[in-house]
Amino acid sequence: MLHAGVAQVPVIRRTVALAAVLVAAVVVAVVLLGGGEGYELKLRTQSASQLVKGNLVQVAGQEVGKVKEIRLTDDGMAEVRVAIHDDYAPLRRGTRAVIRQASLSGIANRYIDLQQGAMTGKTIPNGAVLPASDTESVVDIDQLFNIFDPETRRNTRRVIAGFAEMTSGREQEANRALRYLNPVLSASERLFGELGRNDDLLERFVVESSRLVTDVADKREDLAGLVQNFGAVSTALASRDTELREAVNRLPTFLRKANTTFVNLRATLEDLDPLVEASRPVVRDLRPLLRDLRPLARDSAPTFRSLAGAIRKPGSDNDLVELMQAQPALARAATQPVEANGERRRAAFPELAEALRESTPQLAYFRPYAPDLIGWFDDFSTSGSFDAIGNFSRAGLAFSAFTFTPGLNLVPVPPELRDDVLAAGAELGRNNRCPGSVERNVDGSNPYRDTADFNCDPSQVPVGE
Repeated sequence: MLHAGVAQVPVIRRTVALAAVLVAAVVVAVVLLGGGEGYELKLRTQSASQLVKGNLVQVAGQEVGKVKEIRLTDDGMAEVRVAIHDDYAPLRRGTRAVIRQASLSGIANRYIDLQQGAMTGKTIPNGAVLPASDTESVVDIDQLFNIFDPETRRNTRRVIAGFAEMTSGREQEANRALRYLNPVLSASERLFGELGRNDDLLERFVVESSRLVTDVADKREDLAGLVQNFGAVSTALASRDTELREAVNRLPTFLRKANTTFVNLRATLEDLDPLVEASRPVVRDLRPLLRDLRPLARDSAPTFRSLAGAIRKPGSDNDLVELMQAQPALARAATQPVEANGERRRAAFPELAEALRESTPQLAYFRPYAPDLIGWFDDFSTSGSFDAIGNFSRAGLAFSAFTFTPGLNLVPVPPELRDDVLAAGAELGRNNRCPGSVERNVDGSNPYRDTADFNCDPSQVPVGE
């Protein structure tokens, strides 16, 4: 019996080893066949926004999955089925899906940006549907342009053409001015953000403004008369500025003499005491009238206080008296020639009209560079693009005081050789480029000149073209 038990030991060991191999094979098969993209979600959105199968799903710029299928639901919504890598699954409640575009150019260059919810939230089960309230479609540039009517589009073209003419021959000044565009846009973004957070107050302001404009329109005849009379008053004051100045100069002397008169008035008031005593019976009869006038006086007090503050208020340039004083000088500066800096110069209105006429060529010159400006905005916000195959990028090497060796080691360039290294891959003084010259000529459409005598140098193209 002992020998038989010993003989069965190798058989048991082989059986256990075979079972272990089978279990390992099953585990490997599950990992290979079931891993990778087993976690899927369905996104409901108003529009698929030119998504295609194979577009990327990203979180903070990192690829976490791909688009597997796009179909139309029975209620007219777009349903996008995406597969998420197991390393990023499962997602949490509160996650939002935003369809974005890598650039303004191209068609199938969309991707889905997932904005994850709080990590303490509940998990979203595999195969769940993310409702349209948690998704956002991209706004195509064509939709933006379609909000303008034909008249607005024509006027926009005129504005762009005027900018081109305005900057003709003044490219460096225009470039310096554009440096201030980013702070303006940032401030505008904060402004519109505040307006968005206070939409109730904005709506109230618009409604109240509409009512104000309506009330003013109903009183337009009275307002026209007021403006006309105000103009007549301003003209009269302008024609009597000498007399008005003399009257103001005499006012301190008048006040000193009036002080003496008020002191002597005390004796007169004492002599009036008998008259006051005799008037008391009459005053009793005036009480009902004064009682009826009391509400009128009470309601008129704020009006008279505001009127007094508008007529005369401490400080400079803040009341009607000073406004009247400024009208003659303003009228002369706007309509009459003036002597300034030793020369006789035209009035402000003729100078302004001529400046607007001279700015038209600069605005027209700026028009063909509109695509370059839009491309600059796009490149400023993104570093690459995506198509149906994957990502791509147009990159250029920037030279400095360092260079790469064949072994990809960064080494400094000797000062005596830096000019030669820079001249081998770059050119200076290229400040008169044509529209579209920053892109390489692939189909012959650039550089672009709308007229043969357009002021630009078509030979200024990318280095190596």
